[in-house]
Amino acid sequence: MEISTLFYYLFHIVSKLKEYGVILKMVKNITSLLLLSITRAGFLCSSTILMAQELKIFKVSDFDLKGSVKTCLVVTNYGKEEFDFNQDGLLTKSITRYNEADYDLTLYKYNFGNLEEKRVEIYREGIFDPATSFANFYTLDSTVSKKITERIISYNKEFLGQNEYRYDSIGRLSRIKHVDKGGIDETGISYMQFKGETTVNYILNDVMIKSVRTAKKKNKTGEDQKVVLTKEYLKGEPDKALEQIFDSSDKLISEIKFKPNEQNKGFAPYEFISHSYNEFGMLAETKIKGPKAEETKKYIYQYDGEYGNWVKQIVTPDNTYTSRRIMYYATTEKKD
Repeated sequence: MEISTLFYYLFHIVSKLKEYGVILKMVKNITSLLLLSITRAGFLCSSTILMAQELKIFKVSDFDLKGSVKTCLVVTNYGKEEFDFNQDGLLTKSITRYNEADYDLTLYKYNFGNLEEKRVEIYREGIFDPATSFANFYTLDSTVSKKITERIISYNKEFLGQNEYRYDSIGRLSRIKHVDKGGIDETGISYMQFKGETTVNYILNDVMIKSVRTAKKKNKTGEDQKVVLTKEYLKGEPDKALEQIFDSSDKLISEIKFKPNEQNKGFAPYEFISHSYNEFGMLAETKIKGPKAEETKKYIYQYDGEYGNWVKQIVTPDNTYTSRRIMYYATTEKKD
């Protein structure tokens, strides 16, 4: 892989992880975005993330926000995150500020609700860096079945790669084809139904990389719950797994993390996590039981009087904080 392409993957993956990390932090508030990006950047050398990730358009609700939010400034102990939304609730701009001179800017452009363009611009010491900045252009073709083509171009006008997303007749992602100077990779996605369970398998170049099984069950009180078991494989061998249970309002209430067992024939559990929520539906407590220690985190909030969004969060016993400054569209304000 050429150096320029390697730089693209680094910033492309980190920018994606940045977005998902922010959502994870706002919803679960367990770990900082920066730590998440650095930790997961270790997957850089694998094309699994790019191959198996479906396109996502981010909305106000993905950031644990309610109402007609115009901007949201998130202040943490590691830096600042800024988010801008249009009046349809779609994310149009995000900025990660590490300090006043170093920041990453991502711009989103839509066409009738479909993502048309995304630009990632890197600024270091206050100077725009075209060598590590790039743009993603999306083309929708629905003549037969839905197909989205994503072309990635550097700000130096170099072609970095192309992703082709194909969907089946009922709108489910069925194939992702990636092309760059290093060759072609293809991920096939299959869906199976059996006794009320749905299993989605991801196969990269004829090798299993992930499977996601979703089932429904009732708890002891008769409440409906959703169970999602995700297994990930490395070179066809078990790598890690995660079981998540959601309540009837789709809130995550428990997780079990697995690792390969000694014979590497399957998975063995090693960490148990439970979540509870307050009367406003916000995460109130997380209990983590690992192989050597147990940990409990409690979450305290302050809310605004507009839509009931939280504006300050304190996590104990670490006493870390997150503040949010939220601005809303006026009811009389016209759409852009």
